[in-house]
Amino acid sequence: MSEHDVQREVTELQSKSATAARIFDLRRIIGGLFVLYGIIVTIAGINPSDANLDKAEGVNINLWTGLGMLLLGIFFLVWLKLRPTPPPVPKATPEEEPTE
Repeated sequence: MSEHDVQREVTELQSKSATAARIFDLRRIIGGLFVLYGIIVTIAGINPSDANLDKAEGVNINLWTGLGMLLLGIFFLVWLKLRPTPPPVPKATPEEEPTE
């Protein structure tokens, strides 16, 4: 195996690692779950029963909680879009370090 092949394999692994880091970014997972649950809870809060309103002392808690969850999820997804995960910086090997 030549030096060129080794360098090519290292480059491929680094690009796969950067892609995996972007896919599994926690902001994407948390934001997506909050948006999903926020939609579900908001739908449940659109038409509350009288029993649910009486339990919450007249406050439509499902609607407000669902909207809050939606806003938080959207915040995480916008944050991910505006500040994406930077690719990992490759470590310099002893041959690549500058000599003085």
